[in-house]
Amino acid sequence: MGLILLSLILRYWINTVEGSCSSGSAVTCDECLQLSSQCAWCTQENFTDWFSVSERCDTLDILLEKGCARSQLQFPVSKGQILLDLPLGKKTGNVNSTQISPQKMALKLRPGSQVTFQVKIQHTEDYPVDLYYLMDLSASMFDDLKKIKDLGSSLSKEMAKLTSKFRMGFGSFVEKPALPFIKVTEEELANPCSGVGFTCLPTFGYKHVLSLTSSTDKFNEIIARQQVSANTDVPECGFDAIMQAAVCGDKIGWRNDSMRLLVFVSDADSHFGMDSKMAGIVIPNDGQCHLDDNNEYALSTVQEYPTLGQLIDKVVENNILLIFAVTNEQTPKYKNYANLIPGATVGDLAKDSRNVLELIVTAYKELRSEIELEALGDTEGLQMSFTALCPDGTVLPDLKRCSNIKPGEMVVFNVSVALPGCLSGVRHFSLKPVGLQDSLEVELESLCSCDCRQPPEADGSRCTEGQGAFQCGVCVCQPGFLGAECECSEESALLSNCLANNESVICSGQGQCYCGQCVCHASSFGRVYGPYCECDNYSCVRFRGELCGGHGVCDCGQCLCESGWTGEYCNCSTSAEACMSVDGALCSGRGRCECGRCVCSLPGASGDNCEKCATCGDACSSARACVECHLEDKDDAETCDQTCSVPKIFINATADYDKGPSMKCTLMTENECRISFHVVGGDTGIIAYNLEMHGCPEPPNIPMIILGVSLSVVCIGLILLGVWKVLVSVHDKKEVAKFEAERSKAKWQTGTNPLFRSSTSTFKNVTYRNNEREKIITLDHHR
Repeated sequence: MGLILLSLILRYWINTVEGSCSSGSAVTCDECLQLSSQCAWCTQENFTDWFSVSERCDTLDILLEKGCARSQLQFPVSKGQILLDLPLGKKTGNVNSTQISPQKMALKLRPGSQVTFQVKIQHTEDYPVDLYYLMDLSASMFDDLKKIKDLGSSLSKEMAKLTSKFRMGFGSFVEKPALPFIKVTEEELANPCSGVGFTCLPTFGYKHVLSLTSSTDKFNEIIARQQVSANTDVPECGFDAIMQAAVCGDKIGWRNDSMRLLVFVSDADSHFGMDSKMAGIVIPNDGQCHLDDNNEYALSTVQEYPTLGQLIDKVVENNILLIFAVTNEQTPKYKNYANLIPGATVGDLAKDSRNVLELIVTAYKELRSEIELEALGDTEGLQMSFTALCPDGTVLPDLKRCSNIKPGEMVVFNVSVALPGCLSGVRHFSLKPVGLQDSLEVELESLCSCDCRQPPEADGSRCTEGQGAFQCGVCVCQPGFLGAECECSEESALLSNCLANNESVICSGQGQCYCGQCVCHASSFGRVYGPYCECDNYSCVRFRGELCGGHGVCDCGQCLCESGWTGEYCNCSTSAEACMSVDGALCSGRGRCECGRCVCSLPGASGDNCEKCATCGDACSSARACVECHLEDKDDAETCDQTCSVPKIFINATADYDKGPSMKCTLMTENECRISFHVVGGDTGIIAYNLEMHGCPEPPNIPMIILGVSLSVVCIGLILLGVWKVLVSVHDKKEVAKFEAERSKAKWQTGTNPLFRSSTSTFKNVTYRNNEREKIITLDHHR
């Protein structure tokens, strides 16, 4: 899958390159080379005509395939040439050596191509070191000044272990002596520390005190004589001092072959950019040296603080390596600055600067253990990429820095340079290690013009005299002339003569105007012709993929059909021979002949000659539906016309037809009626006449049926009612007879009914006494 994808990508790239070279836009050798780095130009005479001169520009392989001799090809190749390459090595005696290889080279690039070369860097042992100690002498640094009184001796002793050629210098700074950075009273100007009962120097901007020297005693002596000053705000003019120390190389004493270290010592931030506008100072910093006879910055109160960008440019330009020795609270700010300044480092300075020696030595070792490559000069628009090959075998793509380098170890950088477009002239830029003086000087030239071996032959026999010169295989015409031999002038070759009308394009976009006449382009599809190249023999309609159906020729967008063929596509045959059926009828009488083929019109008919028809009947059956419609639905004429149109049946009530070949038809309809009619064949279909309908059953008498049904329902109801009455009577008689029989069989008893109770009630009055009765009762009792 991966190989297939790779091949597709490669194929697409090849097609893209070939397309860009043969796009037809290049008519000179120079224009061809600027299209793509893969384009070549054929200078061979008579390789093309004037109108196809752009075909001289194509890829190398295609031009060779077309027959162009290899010796006649203009195809410059991008390359790099080393002009100076002194060997790397240690210094021995007074013999100079270099730390970068090569030292000078030339690149010739075609637009769109790139060249890769190697740059080797090796630190020289015992490399000279110039150290400039730039100190903040504001009042807060009073205790620091005491601590560094012996710095020169101790620093020289430590650096002697690393290099035998060490020099030191000293400079100081405070602040711009202008309001509001200082107080401007007479007393404060003379002694800025008068407010705290202390005597100090008047405020100054930057002062160069000691040029670089190898004398440690002189350095110590200068340090001992230094006094602090004061200002009102916290930030100082440190960047002003760095700028002057960097650009005033003659006064500082920087050596050309040394590592230049600038140790910046402060316990405060630095002003930069437009901070000086608060003091009314608005003139931008010019980045030039302005030390006066007293080695003080003369324009401190005239020019603004330098911007960070200006400072970076000057530090890099003068190969200065900054070591920021600042107190802990200022470290984050200066680390941000150091991230933007190549080669800069930051160290934490103790409050009284007691660790400044250790800080400087550590920073120096760190700088010597790192190699970083930088590009300087005119690199705008160039596409550059770097790959670092470090001594430990580490490969770092897109990086140009190696760390932990030991003295004598070599670092290799693969540098690729690509050119997106043509250059107006020769460019120069350099590649150099940060902080070192040695560099690789590169001269870059774009290959955008042809170098034909023979000089242009002005007024030669190949071109019209005085109107052009023969160059790189073609005539390059003077302004105002054109043509293969520059024989036409612009006055005689009016473009208006090549326009069909005011709204058209020149030569219809299919040709070129040559001396006032259209010369049509060649086309792989066919021939382009016409006075304005408006015609061709391939822009016609096609039938089944064939132009004009294969039976005609295309002429200016229209098909001219051959004899026996017709139609827009020339696909219709005028012969009806193929439409004749076996019995000699045209399409078996069931269709029409169109373009030499039968088009069946009768439903169900099929076949090449409409000879197949499973649903087709005789003439009577075909006319049946139409006749029934006319006999049964006389009022709906439109429906009948639609029914009769498909089988092409015509009803005729007149007598203007031939009755000789007619046939009588008698058919039974769905409602059991008999219809009869006569049919006769006509030119356009079947004619039916004498339509009759008879034998139809009488329609039912609906009122009588309703009356009969109603009477039947009433009669049935009365009958059912009578039957019900009879059944009820019989049932009642049976029940009475049964009752009488049972009563006659019953035997009644004559005794008293034990269940009978009299309806009379007797009550006794307790208050009534009948003595007589009582007596009787008493007597009876005793008895």
